[in-house]
Amino acid sequence: VQLQASGGGLVQAGGSLRLSCVASGSIIGVDVMGWYRRAPGKQRELVATITFGGIINYADSVKGRFTISRDNAKNTVYLQMNSLKPEDTAVYYCNARRAPFNVDFWGQGTLVTVSS
Repeated sequence: VQLQASGGGLVQAGGSLRLSCVASGSIIGVDVMGWYRRAPGKQRELVATITFGGIINYADSVKGRFTISRDNAKNTVYLQMNSLKPEDTAVYYCNARRAPFNVDFWGQGTLVTVSS
């Protein structure tokens, strides 16, 4: 599975960005897709995930501000980020998990910088 992410950039606090991630290759069996992030000096953390059937999970830190969605016909997952905060600054990674052995695939990462 290859994952191509896009949409990162520089935005002021309170602004919005939309990330996109397109999956290609051996996508049969991919169920969960989502976004993780790694802030400077910190470990990678979950941001949001969505299953093929639409079950969603958010990190507490982004609930009410970020919205994950998925277009299964386009093999694409989106992350709409609103009310961005400087602490949202991180490299955001797209993830896809393929059954039956829960093999994880990662995109190349896209940098989101939120200025105060």
